[in-house]
Amino acid sequence: MAFLTRWQDDTSRPTAKEAGRDLVVRALAPLVVWWLVVVGIGWLLTDGPLKELGVSEDSVSKSLESSRAAFGDAVTLFFSWTGATVSIIGVCLVVVVLVWRRTKQWWFAVVPLIAISLQGLVFFFTQLLIVRQRPDVEKLDNSAPTSSFPSGHTGAATALYFTLGLMALRITNPVLRSVVAGVCLAIPFLVATARLYRGMHFVSDVVVAIVNGSVAALLAWCWLRRGDVEDQTRA
Repeated sequence: MAFLTRWQDDTSRPTAKEAGRDLVVRALAPLVVWWLVVVGIGWLLTDGPLKELGVSEDSVSKSLESSRAAFGDAVTLFFSWTGATVSIIGVCLVVVVLVWRRTKQWWFAVVPLIAISLQGLVFFFTQLLIVRQRPDVEKLDNSAPTSSFPSGHTGAATALYFTLGLMALRITNPVLRSVVAGVCLAIPFLVATARLYRGMHFVSDVVVAIVNGSVAALLAWCWLRRGDVEDQTRA
């Protein structure tokens, strides 16, 4: 079964037991391992051998601060808001409802919701253990009382929009499919750039966040066993 078409190739409805089992085994369990990796990276950046990396990253932040202009401020404000919690949850819920109504497959419709939830779990529990101060520049956004590592806006945008990009591959019109998928792939990088420009994060914060969101999207996309398992059973 092809990775990209797994939800189209097998549309069978899972039982509550199957859904619960697969969510734990295929999404939450691997997520714990990934969270430990993220915490390890955070330690390397704050108290470990990579701590000196902050010096060079700080120069990037100061360079971006010195290059600010009214147009850049306005554009980055929009994309920073795009990655904010309220907009991420709002877009996600609208998509879940629309996909559910159109496909009648709740197990497929909840994929983006699972993605942002998995990303959020890693972000939340990492924040409890890793404390990293934000860049020493003027900040253009209100700063939440959370660590700079990793970027929550960037991670959430990546988890949501990478997942939506995968879902968009079901669009039959090739031009519309390419446009929607391209926009979904571009948004996380625009959010990351905005957060850097606005002085809210270091480069490593957004890089790890993009990887975190990508892992969450991948786990969410594969959260439920599809026909590949049944095919192996028959074989």
